Amino acid sequence: MARVLPGGEQAAWRAASRYVAGRNRQDALRAAADVLARGHGVSIDLFGERVSDSAQAARAGRDYLALVEALPEAPADVWLSVDLSHFAVSVDPAGAADLLAEVAKALPAGRRIQIGAEEADLTDAVLGCALEVAGRGLADRLGVTVQANLMRSPGDIARLTGTGVHVRLVKGAYLERAGSYRYGEPTDIAYLRLAHQLAEADVPWSMSTHDGTLREAVLLAHPTVPVEHLLGVRPEVLDELCRRGVPTRVYLPYGPDWFRYWMRRVAESRGA
Repeated sequence: MARVLPGGEQAAWRAASRYVAGRNRQDALRAAADVLARGHGVSIDLFGERVSDSAQAARAGRDYLALVEALPEAPADVWLSVDLSHFAVSVDPAGAADLLAEVAKALPAGRRIQIGAEEADLTDAVLGCALEVAGRGLADRLGVTVQANLMRSPGDIARLTGTGVHVRLVKGAYLERAGSYRYGEPTDIAYLRLAHQLAEADVPWSMSTHDGTLREAVLLAHPTVPVEHLLGVRPEVLDELCRRGVPTRVYLPYGPDWFRYWMRRVAESRGA
């Protein structure tokens, strides 16, 4: 509704630009350069999800390959990020795996493409796709997001252990019908348990959370684990962590489909 009001599009973009790296690839790369200059790594994501058309998924794959070509050279700490539903994993898992493998193979050594968390109904398809591509010799270029609020997550980490796939641990952003913990203490406890499981299994991992109490509890036990934040959320905290010597990374989403993402950030800020 806000976008169709006179001046609504511009007003919405002004508010959203705190959380969005830009509307196009050039904007995203400029934002990445600014974040890199502050001492953080970045993970760049082209907006897109819930794709059911193979041609649209293929276009997304081409966009990601063009992004790979445009990335700054090493030693810039630049990863990619993708929701596999952008590659139509729910309707064509084999095609999604091929697209993911093509992008991962194009990445220079030492960089990864992080697979984002989506609704629990997609978890089997997403995890299966990641493991299939890892089996093609690309595990060192892949990352998977594990959600602490899902009761299945200890088993998912067990499946990822020993593969070489990086794990990003998050609380979880989706309200699930079943198989999940309530937000608050149950999810926080699950998060801590999963963090220790990852550390004990010697899995390459990072924690993505803006919860200071939870973050410091993990860092007390595992002081070198990287911390990831969303663009625009508590940047001063991430700067302070960087000064402490904690590895840090910022998620930088971009693209024309920015409005839905911004509305999620608004809902979260209001406790929705």
